[in-house]
Amino acid sequence: MRPHVVVIGAGPAGLVLARLLELQGITSVVLEARDREYIENRTRAGILEQPTVDLLRDIGSAERLDREGMTHDGFYLRFDRATHHLDFHALTGGHATVYGQQELVKDLVAQRLAGGGPLVFGARVTDVDLSADHARVVYEKDGVQTEVDADFVAGCDGFHGVSRHAIPAALRREHTRAYPFSWLGILAHSTPATPEGMYCAHERGLSVHSMRGPRITRQYLQVPADTALTEWPDERIWDELSTRSAADDAPALDRGEIFDRSLAPLRSFVCETMQYRRLFLLGDAAHIVPPTGAKGLNLAVSDASTLAYALGAHHATGSRTEIEAYSATCLPRIWQAQLFSATLTATLHADPTDPIETGLRFARLRRWTESEAERRALGEVYLGLPFPTPWKYPEASGVA
Repeated sequence: MRPHVVVIGAGPAGLVLARLLELQGITSVVLEARDREYIENRTRAGILEQPTVDLLRDIGSAERLDREGMTHDGFYLRFDRATHHLDFHALTGGHATVYGQQELVKDLVAQRLAGGGPLVFGARVTDVDLSADHARVVYEKDGVQTEVDADFVAGCDGFHGVSRHAIPAALRREHTRAYPFSWLGILAHSTPATPEGMYCAHERGLSVHSMRGPRITRQYLQVPADTALTEWPDERIWDELSTRSAADDAPALDRGEIFDRSLAPLRSFVCETMQYRRLFLLGDAAHIVPPTGAKGLNLAVSDASTLAYALGAHHATGSRTEIEAYSATCLPRIWQAQLFSATLTATLHADPTDPIETGLRFARLRRWTESEAERRALGEVYLGLPFPTPWKYPEASGVA
């Protein structure tokens, strides 16, 4: 049977969208270029906003998340050798939940394979044809080429995927900012420095301290953009993390075995053309935020919710109003997340070449710790602005 939707990419955007469509009686096939082991073990941060957690609970995808996720009220800031807790829950009523992205992907894959519809691993999409009155996706698997016709295509295949490039370059409105530094990230067997995530703003650069459990930490260092991992042996990493996180009101940082390390460049990207003919872009295919604000996964889920509602309306009533408004509906929330992430990035990262900017950074940090109004505004976005639409169109048929 021809599916209503071909979903390219089995990350959070693609898998959540497929689940939302299933619950509205809309058929889909999910094509993933990598194998299952790869996508289920690809380490990614996972700070879930309150609206993301609410949606996952609503669609029956949060059983393990509720059991194993770590609920946080806000985060810690450390600067001038002093520690401050920003309690956003007390001001907004929401929470953040720490749950690794790869763990969420495992849950969604298992749910899909248990009866949600086709999920094809090792399917490398080579062409997205939008020229006819339907969409056609061509993929290769094990040397065999297959064509799939559908009503619509959801491009959830990331920045380097084929989906965005199916939109003519002359029609794509793209905006990019590259930052002059990267994050060196580690996973280590060590005790977390604080009960919730912590940003340490230091004259030598930012360090970030979060947890994956009571004895596993995820920590980051701001490093120059041209850094190589070979320049950073374990002892140097721990020395620098300890220097940047040192405080008069806290013990020294606990050190342990580093069992994973990575480098991530920081950049911002928005493709304001999130739809073209029968193609819709979601997640990293349409936008990228610096990891400072932990917004990437949440924006992907927000996109999936918005598109599911629009496709549900079309499926139930034949109306194209909602699907034609998809980009315009998504973009205001995307730009709010970009603003939040850019503000955190500029405030927390050091630029030793600009003393005026250094003074502005620390003035902003003090304002966050001294003003309840500033904390409330920060917390509203950190814990998650409401999604633009509900995920299910009221008249859509399905099992939900």
